[in-house]
Amino acid sequence: MRSLTTFFVLLVVSMAPGSFAQAQGADPASKTDGAAPVAATKEEVNQLRSEVAAQRKTIEELKALVEKLAEGKMQAAASRTSDSRSADIEPVALPVATRPMDASSDFGARLLPAVLIQPTPMPEAMIDQAASAQKKEPPLTAGWNGEHFFIRSPDGQFSISPYGYVDADYRAYKGDGAPADTFLLRRARFGFQGNYGSHFDFALLTDAAATSGSVVRDVYLNVRIRPEFQFQAGQFKVPFAQETGLGATNLDFVERGFQSMLYPSAASAYRSPGVAIHGDIDGGVVQYWAGAFNGKGYAIANTTNQPEFIGRLRFYPFRKSQSAWFKQFAIGGSVDFARSRGLSGDLSFAGTLADGAYTFFPQFAINGDIQRYNGEFTYIKDRFALRGEYDQLDMDRTNVGSEQVGNLGFLSLPTIRAKAWDLSTTYLLTGEKRPENGTPRVKRPTFGPETPGGAGRGLGAWEVAFRFTGIQANEPGTSLLNYYTPGYVPTFDYHTFEYTMGLNWYPNYWVKYMVNVAVDQLKEPSTIGAVPQNYYVVLQRLQFRF
Repeated sequence: MRSLTTFFVLLVVSMAPGSFAQAQGADPASKTDGAAPVAATKEEVNQLRSEVAAQRKTIEELKALVEKLAEGKMQAAASRTSDSRSADIEPVALPVATRPMDASSDFGARLLPAVLIQPTPMPEAMIDQAASAQKKEPPLTAGWNGEHFFIRSPDGQFSISPYGYVDADYRAYKGDGAPADTFLLRRARFGFQGNYGSHFDFALLTDAAATSGSVVRDVYLNVRIRPEFQFQAGQFKVPFAQETGLGATNLDFVERGFQSMLYPSAASAYRSPGVAIHGDIDGGVVQYWAGAFNGKGYAIANTTNQPEFIGRLRFYPFRKSQSAWFKQFAIGGSVDFARSRGLSGDLSFAGTLADGAYTFFPQFAINGDIQRYNGEFTYIKDRFALRGEYDQLDMDRTNVGSEQVGNLGFLSLPTIRAKAWDLSTTYLLTGEKRPENGTPRVKRPTFGPETPGGAGRGLGAWEVAFRFTGIQANEPGTSLLNYYTPGYVPTFDYHTFEYTMGLNWYPNYWVKYMVNVAVDQLKEPSTIGAVPQNYYVVLQRLQFRF
């Protein structure tokens, strides 16, 4: 194509002088030599006109061709790629179609000079950039999943959700030696949870209201190889009993029952560093946990060479049945084995009531085996729930004491035993269903956001609750009447019962207001000189979560 263009350009250049030469040759001779003018014949004039008309037609055709070539050049420059190897004719000045007509020209058009150029290859980086511009990555996904805000990668393989909750309490007491009435920020927890692909879950939870110890509550990674086999490592709740499996936002009462004082790591919100395997078998008919932990609380190193081993089983025998009466019935149990070290200063359980009103049992030096046992059940039918639990704690005192004269020496003392129980029930007055571990789906919220699937505005959800919980601890005494290690160990055997009436109001799905009125019966006070008495306690809590 470019060779053809060059040919036409040369043809025009060569034809133009010849035409002018012929026109000059037809002038009279007197123009050059001063002779008398000679008149041209009619045939010569007609022939000259025919030649001029033919040349003008040729020039018009060449003009149209050059304009078409110029337009083709502009389109080729826009779509040229690095594979192009052909040469183009690029005009030095403006295209013919854009140049102004020369009024002095006989033919009303002029040809522009042109040069022959080679195409410039496009760099590969520019090609990749152009390709990426055409193929744009989809944006991140962010929104609200009905429970939490979330951010998710375009392929859905990575997600993260912020979450948290706050418990603001007011506590009032009446009784001899009871603590003062007080406002209390019980919990202020904030964290993140998410996943890496379909097999890895993670969580990080901190507590800004922590007054002692670590502010980190949960930090762990869970590997979901299969629903039946999962592996979890980090710091998290020790899976010993059914009430530790309930989140703080899903408790039926302001505080947990007395049995929670016997749980592992009770002084550190039941959390300890460790590892565990767990899973759901046959669609959740059987659930199991088996783990090893330090057993000393928040991020504290173990004091013995033996970790704390825990095993737990929970059965839902009627989960796959068609009976609505027993579908949510569960029964289970747990065992726990650990060791204490007297030389490290290990002591027996503190026995402080969950609300801090009273320390139920004095602490003693322990050394040797620690064993825990648990039995539990849950029954839920629509708006009604019934839960029960029994726990026992045995702490050995092998070779405790001192080598100093007048003390016990390294002698073994009787085992300390503690037993606790909890029986509670709840009933939703407004007709919502009671989930096993969750918040009721409020049908008609009073104010605030509506629950997904709600039915407009109303009075919120109202729930009544009742609980009977108790604890007994026994430390057998002994007399060591000998010359080398004389001593006397007093006997402690105490009982405390608590009766609690509760009212829970859910103005919407994310806010809960709780009122508990409790009577603590100290049957045998552990404080020397104290007499049996009752404490009257009123606990109020405003909880909100996100």
